Amino acid sequence: MLEHKEHFHGSDLEKIEKIYGIRKEDIISFSANVNPLGVSFKLKETLSQHIDAITTYPDREYTSLRECISHYVDAPAERILVGNGSTELISILMQILKPQNALIVGPTYSEYEREIKLSQGSCHYFRLPEEQDFILEPADLVADFTSDTDLLILCNPNNPTSSIIPRTVLRKILDICKQKGIFVMIDETYMEFAPDYEKMTAIPLTASYNNLIILRGISKFFAAPGLRLGYAICGNRDLIQEINQKKNPWTINSLAAIAGEIMFKDQDYIDATKKMTLEERSRMIQKLSERSDLHAYPSYGNFVLVKILREDITAMDLFEAAIRKNLMIRDCSSFPFLDEHFFRFCFMLPEQNDRLIDVLFQTLDA
Repeated sequence: MLEHKEHFHGSDLEKIEKIYGIRKEDIISFSANVNPLGVSFKLKETLSQHIDAITTYPDREYTSLRECISHYVDAPAERILVGNGSTELISILMQILKPQNALIVGPTYSEYEREIKLSQGSCHYFRLPEEQDFILEPADLVADFTSDTDLLILCNPNNPTSSIIPRTVLRKILDICKQKGIFVMIDETYMEFAPDYEKMTAIPLTASYNNLIILRGISKFFAAPGLRLGYAICGNRDLIQEINQKKNPWTINSLAAIAGEIMFKDQDYIDATKKMTLEERSRMIQKLSERSDLHAYPSYGNFVLVKILREDITAMDLFEAAIRKNLMIRDCSSFPFLDEHFFRFCFMLPEQNDRLIDVLFQTLDA
């Protein structure tokens, strides 16, 4: 077994290729959390018909794209911002807010902390309770606010825990944040995979709270991370104007903008993705629940966090067993508050999920 302690992100296929001698094209990545159906059915059929769009500049306001997103998320177009991936929008938001004491609910995605520090801000973490399956208790969160807390960051459903905060709970948190002058950023990258989506998404709250921005993208649900198209929904017109002023013009290329419009309208693809995720999430959680040496936490995204309940085997052991079968899971020991016994994998196609489960269980039983 190799002695390196590398922690691989879902996009690190080149590193995997070099270390393990496996062609990246042959790897099935359960680590990237990307929709296994691939890109939109309609996009495959029609994008080539729009190739001439690259001969002209995109609309600086991206009016048509924002109208399409407006219909997709059921929010007015004037509340919608678009950017070169949600990472661009996070970066600009941090430059504007310049948070001096941000509170991040974790364990979670590391990019939030990185962008805060790049803006010369500081942050600390509120720890989700493992003993409560990483489900947020709002009273405990509010008790962690200090007099100088100025930004709250939530990922919902959260990565890597796959836990969720219902909209009814978010409303209570937002009320207190508004009273205390705390701005709230909610990353809904995985929300479209969630069951009871209509009850969970915080987008309707943007009509009532000017201290709220919600981030989305197409990397995961629409399986198009290479297009770098992100968007945000916000009810604060002054903030929208300031973000648009700080953004470079034409950060989304013409084909990406057109691709977005096509994808958001592909209802067959959207329905197929939600159906498959619902079925495979239920099936995989059931399989994992049959093991006494594993604990699968409640999942609301397209992935599940699992803890190994044994001391003689680690997430890296399972990672290496899987990667040697060309299957890549995520060792979660690099996340705050998680150790070497936590791993995460996303739900792929049924036959691929079965292959992974077989490898994991065989390794545990060896």
